[in-house]
Amino acid sequence: MSKGLRDMEKERETLQAWKERVAQELDRVVAFWMEHSHDQEHGGFFTCLGREGRVYDDLKYVWLQGRQVWMYCRLYRTFQRFHHSQLLNAAKAGGEFLLRYKCAFVLTRDGRPVKVQRTIFSECFYTMAMNELWRATGEVRYQTEAVEMMDQIVHWVREDASGLGRPQLQGAPTAEPMAVPMMLLNLVEQLGEADEELAGKYTELGDWCAQRILQHVQRDGQAVLENVSEDGKELSGCLGRQQNPGHALEAGWFLLRHCIRKGDPELRAHVVDKFLLLPFRSGWDPDHGGLFYFQDADDFCPTQLEWAMKLWWPHSEAMIAFLMGYSESGDPVLLRLFYQVAEYTFRQFRDPEYGEWFGYLSREGKVALSIKGGPFKGCFHVPRCLAMCEEMLGALLSRPAPTPTPVPTPARRGAE
Repeated sequence: MSKGLRDMEKERETLQAWKERVAQELDRVVAFWMEHSHDQEHGGFFTCLGREGRVYDDLKYVWLQGRQVWMYCRLYRTFQRFHHSQLLNAAKAGGEFLLRYKCAFVLTRDGRPVKVQRTIFSECFYTMAMNELWRATGEVRYQTEAVEMMDQIVHWVREDASGLGRPQLQGAPTAEPMAVPMMLLNLVEQLGEADEELAGKYTELGDWCAQRILQHVQRDGQAVLENVSEDGKELSGCLGRQQNPGHALEAGWFLLRHCIRKGDPELRAHVVDKFLLLPFRSGWDPDHGGLFYFQDADDFCPTQLEWAMKLWWPHSEAMIAFLMGYSESGDPVLLRLFYQVAEYTFRQFRDPEYGEWFGYLSREGKVALSIKGGPFKGCFHVPRCLAMCEEMLGALLSRPAPTPTPVPTPARRGAE
C-alpha cells in the first residue's frame, strides 16, 4: 500500500473514531435532559439544573423551552435511535406549554410571566419549535403558528420595531447586533428546508440577512465586529470594538448553509476565510487553549467581566463550523482545526461522572460553575453540535474511498 493510501485509510479511521465518540456523547447528553428536566405536572422543561441534575430554580426561560422542543423533534426525526414516543411526547408537552403562554422571556413554572425581554429571540426559538413540531407530528396548527410568528418577526426587524416596546433613546446609537440577521437567516433555513413554497417566499430575505451579516467584516477584512451601524459602518467606543469569536463562528456555519443552498463557491471561500479562520486565529487562547468569550478589536481589556472565560457554546459552534467547512471544501486545515477544538472541548467541558457538559470554565480551563443549565444554557448547543457532527462525520465516511491508481510495471530491458 502506498503512503498516500495509508494516510487516507488512517484519516478514515480517525473520522470513524470521532463519529463513535460523538454519538456516545450525544446519547449521554440527551439521557441527562430526559432524566432531569421534564416537568410532568405543567409541561415544558426545567433548565436550572445542578451538576447532578437537581433542579435549583423552577423558572422557565422561553427561549430555552423553544430550543429543547426543537432539539427533541430534530433528534426524533433524524436519528432512528431517538425515534421513540417518550422524546416526542415530551416535545409535544413543551410545545403545548409554549402555545398556552407564548413568548414572555421568563415564566413561572405554571406559565405566569415574570419578565419580558424586548428582543426577538424568544419568538425566534418559538418559531423553530413550532416548525419542528409540525415536521415531527404532521399537525398543521404548529406550522400555522410558526409562519405567523415568522411574519411578525420579519415585520419587527425590517419595518417597525415599536411592537417590541423598545423605544429608541436619544443618546443610543442605531446599532445592529450580528445576532439579529443571524437568527433570521437561521429561520429562513429552518422554515424553507421542508417547504418549497416557503423557501421561495424567503429567498430575498435570506439574501438580505446574509448581506447584513457580511457587513460585520470590518477594518479591511481583518476583523469581525459584533455590532455595526445600520448602514454597515464601525461604531465608536467599546460597543464598536466588541468581538465574540464563538458568535462569528456560528454566523460562519449559518452562512455556509446559505452558500450551499445558493451554490456559490466564491462566497463560501470568503465565509471560510472571514468567519471561520479569522475569528479562530484571533480568538484562540495561545497560552491555555480554548476560545476567549469576548475580545476588543484594539486589544483594550474588554468591559465584559467574563471576557477571558471559556464557555460551552462557542466551542460547540466551532466544532460545527470547521467540520462543515471541511465537508464542503475538503481543506485539510479545517479538519485539523475541528480536531483541535473537539479535543479541547471533550477534555475540558464534558462531565464523565454525571453527564452533560459544564458551561463555564476559567481561562485556565478549570470549572468555574458546576451547573449544567441555567437562564442561558439548556438542551440545545451541546446536543445540536453533537447531532450535526455525527451526521457530517457519517456523511464523510459514506463517501467512496479513493480508488488506488495502478502503478505501471516497468518493462524489462530487451522486452518488446
